[in-house]
Amino acid sequence: MKKIVFFLILAIGTVVGHSQPARHVLLVSIDGFRPDFYQDKSWPAPNLQKLKAAGVYATGVRSVFPSVTYPSHTTLVTGAFPARHGIYYNAPYRAKKGQWYWEESYIRVPTLWDAVRQAGLTSGAVMWPVTVGAPIDYNFPVRRADNDETSNQLEITRPLVTPAGLLDEIEKKETGPLTVADFDGNHAIDKTIGKMAAYILKTYQPNLMAVHFITVDHMEHAHGRDAVEVRHAVALVDSMIGVLLKTLKEAGLKKNTAVIITGDHGFVNSTHTFSPNVLLQQHGLLTADGGPASFHPAGGSAFLYLKDKGDTATLSKVKAILQALPAEQKAAFQVVDRAELDRVGANPDVALALAMQDGYVANNEAKGELVRMKKGGGNHGYFPDFNAINTGFLAIGAGIGKPNQVGDMGIQDIAPLVGKLLNLPFRAPDGVLVPGILKPGN
Repeated sequence: MKKIVFFLILAIGTVVGHSQPARHVLLVSIDGFRPDFYQDKSWPAPNLQKLKAAGVYATGVRSVFPSVTYPSHTTLVTGAFPARHGIYYNAPYRAKKGQWYWEESYIRVPTLWDAVRQAGLTSGAVMWPVTVGAPIDYNFPVRRADNDETSNQLEITRPLVTPAGLLDEIEKKETGPLTVADFDGNHAIDKTIGKMAAYILKTYQPNLMAVHFITVDHMEHAHGRDAVEVRHAVALVDSMIGVLLKTLKEAGLKKNTAVIITGDHGFVNSTHTFSPNVLLQQHGLLTADGGPASFHPAGGSAFLYLKDKGDTATLSKVKAILQALPAEQKAAFQVVDRAELDRVGANPDVALALAMQDGYVANNEAKGELVRMKKGGGNHGYFPDFNAINTGFLAIGAGIGKPNQVGDMGIQDIAPLVGKLLNLPFRAPDGVLVPGILKPGN
């Protein structure tokens, strides 16, 4: 279906523009990227701060709902909200352990990868979510070994790399033999990601190169927004961005390349857990054989599934249960009704959602206390309507205008910008070209 839609787009003549402002786009996503990394000089991010001073930037960019990694990264390369692109969470609802949205075939709308190939251009990606099997010329996708697998990320991913010999070539000419330790989540993996991306850039010079750094997110989960461990991770990613910028210069690509640095979500410090399935279990709506209702948690949110989507009686019961909670428990969340879910392009299969308030994170427990204390750390997945959960945006280079701060912006607006810069046959279903980013006349 995605390919049919793509060719229909081509047939009705929706090529973005008539010129190609940039020959190359380097699209970098920093998982858990926050605007304060480049706006607050106390953060050890000199490269990000130089890009902010010399380029176009935003003080905050809205994520999607839920503001988690896989839906967000799919929105970045489709310009579509989750309701259209079909990646609702990091893993499908009730998926078996270890089954995440790894494969690009889950995506229901055209991607930038499709458009690049249709235009006769080339693409590269390192650790970009939902790209196993994607039409990317030089691709190291995300495919981890999870709790139901006895292998490791390197062994799991090696057969999925395209072209088949790319990883062997990178090991021979750039990194030396890679080991399991090179993909360790505590900093080593971002060094590996940066080295692989730099090699692809200088050797194959793809028109679109997408890179996803992950350690900042890991440290924010473990330690909260502002811990020293987060600052170390930010410094590391910033240094790898410096490596990529140096690679562009040394490969003679700098003049014709637009560089975009963005992310998927911000972060919120969490102090309490909230377990909405406890309520359903207490009222007989969640049983050993499933029951008529269940909540699916996604960090700072939880989504209500009904066994029968038309079961208005059960939906009314759930609403009444939530409404009857004591004020101190109701303060943990806001109810997001179906109309609001439609407005923000969230999962069309759920009856309502709970948007957790600052400090609370939802979980899947069905027994015990409804609200519990939590041992620090941070989370995301919240409704994208407050500053702490916003991500960032920086742009500089070919086709990008003078230093400038842009206004209202969402991550759905990144794909149409890339499409315009490369003059791709691409239309973003939900994104727009934000004024003030492109050089006048482009």
